Amino acid sequence: MSRPSETLLDLSLSTAALDRAAHGRRDPELIPQLLADPATRVLDLRGDRVRVETGNPAGNAAPGSGDGGAAVAARISLRPPAEADRSRLVLYLGRDGEHTAYLAVVGEALEDPDPAQWPTLREVGPSLDDRDASLFTAALALGNWHAAHPRCPRCGTPTVPMEGGWVRHCPQDGSSHFPRTDVAVIMAVTDQDNRLLLARGPQWAVARGSVLAGFVEPGETLEAAVAREVQEEVGLTVTDITYRGSQPWPFPSSLMVGFTARVDGGADLTLDPVEIAEAEWFTREELRQQVASGEFGLPSRLSIARRLIEDWYGGPITGPRAP
Repeated sequence: MSRPSETLLDLSLSTAALDRAAHGRRDPELIPQLLADPATRVLDLRGDRVRVETGNPAGNAAPGSGDGGAAVAARISLRPPAEADRSRLVLYLGRDGEHTAYLAVVGEALEDPDPAQWPTLREVGPSLDDRDASLFTAALALGNWHAAHPRCPRCGTPTVPMEGGWVRHCPQDGSSHFPRTDVAVIMAVTDQDNRLLLARGPQWAVARGSVLAGFVEPGETLEAAVAREVQEEVGLTVTDITYRGSQPWPFPSSLMVGFTARVDGGADLTLDPVEIAEAEWFTREELRQQVASGEFGLPSRLSIARRLIEDWYGGPITGPRAP
């Protein structure tokens, strides 16, 4: 893997804005103490949604966010602890630079949510500052893990949340279980003429594309995963594999590790029909024209995929299907 010769990509969801204070999680009194402290800030996670407020409500600014209190598109609605929180699943998310502690309280998914008040991370992520993006990302990833792993994988006994929600303990066999992260590589592949390869999976809408991606397999390096996925999906051999940044992607539990790679040899495509419905090489002008006209759509601006595409392009790309 080549060493990056330029600044790594500035990626949404990737700034460590909070001290996770992992050393404090082992204290069995941590959650009760924080729930008893009115200075603790709580976000409500309902399914995959949190409540937000537009503008910059008083007392809800992010300490150390650097925005000087200026208005932003949206902020997570935070509140002090309530008595009812003691009977719910509570997750410890960490502390900010002023030592304020943050918790997430997990509730049932809303039946008919108003996306303006209760958006998903995909919907509101680009509008959040670093603190709120960190809170939402960690809360969603942990909430997804708890929902999917309520029982011990060894004996089937219901497990008990411990250590601020970062461990589930089996009271039957004494085993402890930890949140998993599924590592995936995602890569912007170019050819000898610096054209970018964009592809569409069978589940995607027609005339919408993204860069290639795939999960890292057991016993495999990141570089090997890049080369294997490109070979399997479009039949190309790549070289100059260069790391460009990583992004947590809690949908439900991934870490996206971004790369660029260059085709070594010919650029003829051989598609895996199970994984790839269509793929095409684009020059910058071809992509600009098709996106501007609405003929072609791009991934969400929240995603590392979009940043890799625009990094190759040299700036933002906008159009009716690429806001």
